[in-house]
Amino acid sequence: MSLTELVACYLLNLLFWLWVVRWGGAEWLEGTFASGFLINIFASRWSAEGIKLFGVLTILISTILFLVAIFYPDFRYFFS
Repeated sequence: MSLTELVACYLLNLLFWLWVVRWGGAEWLEGTFASGFLINIFASRWSAEGIKLFGVLTILISTILFLVAIFYPDFRYFFS
């Protein structure tokens, strides 16, 4: 995976999770089949706060992995 592809994938992922956490996505997904499909199989039972917590943790972990993949290019091929 090239650096451009890595950055594009990270930005798309970040944009989705920011929508969930900050822009009302958690409230929209709360209790729906879509939350189970898009987030986690158990997310349809979670409250909006639980979905937001999952989103914040996902952003944190994906940012750490993104930074590792920038500085260690061999790590990128682990995900492709």
